[in-house]
Amino acid sequence: MAPEQHPALDAVRSRRSRSKVTDLAPTHAELAELVQAAAGVADHSKLRPWRLVELRGDARARVGEALAAAQSAPERTDERAIKRQVAKTERAPLLIAIVSSPVPSLKVPLWEQEATASGVAHVLSLLLDEAGWGVLWRTGLLTRSAEVARAHRLAPNEVLLGWLYVGGMRPDDRERKDRSPIDLQGRLSEL
Repeated sequence: MAPEQHPALDAVRSRRSRSKVTDLAPTHAELAELVQAAAGVADHSKLRPWRLVELRGDARARVGEALAAAQSAPERTDERAIKRQVAKTERAPLLIAIVSSPVPSLKVPLWEQEATASGVAHVLSLLLDEAGWGVLWRTGLLTRSAEVARAHRLAPNEVLLGWLYVGGMRPDDRERKDRSPIDLQGRLSEL
């Protein structure tokens, strides 16, 4: 198949981060189907060193409160700062927490397991975008704080890699905008 006719290539080329979405979101069943597909990423020894956590409704506000609690003083107790953090987590109707959940292995190092978890998140974001959903991967300095880990009920060996913010794509975001090509010098080389 010629590259210009390849559906996966088209999906990758057209994917954009959508910071503004509508209140629509995929159902659990729709999401589950996409997660099944995303699980096909490269996964040395098939460890499945990742998990995803759906956050809808009030669960988003609890994460916002945990983010506020993780801030340094005096922002931690400032009511406006708390409301700002909660408002951030309510920018999309569905947040999907991406959790690296490493498995003890003599063959597969921790960095490779985190790469697999990141791969699942990226492929899932492509699949969601291709299905017509607006998606944005958010991280931040507070992502790996103890307060945020508790709010997500992470095990001691797990780390949060961020959240996919998912919602309905706005009509003005549907048209494809071509990206500027990258300068390949220094990005692609031969030995």
